[in-house]
Amino acid sequence: MEDWFGIVEAARVAGWIVYPLTLLALVALFIILDRLVVFFRFAKVPGIASYGGDVSALLATLPPQHALRRLMAPLVGEFTKPVWWIEERASAVALDVQRDMSRGLWVLETIVTAAPLVGLLGTIVGMMHAFRLIGGSGLVNPTGVTGGVAQALIATALGLVIALVALFAFNYFSRRIDRLVEELETFTSTWLADIRLTREQALIGAGAASTADDARAIGVV
Repeated sequence: MEDWFGIVEAARVAGWIVYPLTLLALVALFIILDRLVVFFRFAKVPGIASYGGDVSALLATLPPQHALRRLMAPLVGEFTKPVWWIEERASAVALDVQRDMSRGLWVLETIVTAAPLVGLLGTIVGMMHAFRLIGGSGLVNPTGVTGGVAQALIATALGLVIALVALFAFNYFSRRIDRLVEELETFTSTWLADIRLTREQALIGAGAASTADDARAIGVV
């Protein structure tokens, strides 16, 4: 309880600058919680081998917002088209998925820069106020000066704490997005390789059947 009252007292001493810092902290907290839910529910890419190569069966087990389903759903129905077209389409859809998964991260990046500056502004204003009070009273009290500076530095400390939390979260989510993109690329490459193999086997089978028919036609077999 004493620690809580200490935090409240520190915020009171810091003055009006606490309000914009609190706003930045709340925005950062909202984005962090939102992205945690999104990545926990919609960013785990299962292996295609676990479903026997049946992509449709795999996608049916995923929610509509899942990154893999959003990527593959438009492609599965177009598997008869040329592979180069599917690759181009996959790249375009992957960019949309990556953009949506990165939603709000630019705000976190902005808070990383803005929070310390806002805290520094509060410190400067607080120091100016402390020196003005000392100058107006005509007294030179070292204890009062250092005490006023220490109180003003609370704003900078709050700004740095908010910035550090936002920075760690931003780096974590950025890394998760990079890993998600790698997993989606691996999944898509495996799927396209299966399509190529299936088509080549079909061509080989068709060629063998055609050769056999030609042989029968000329009486070889």
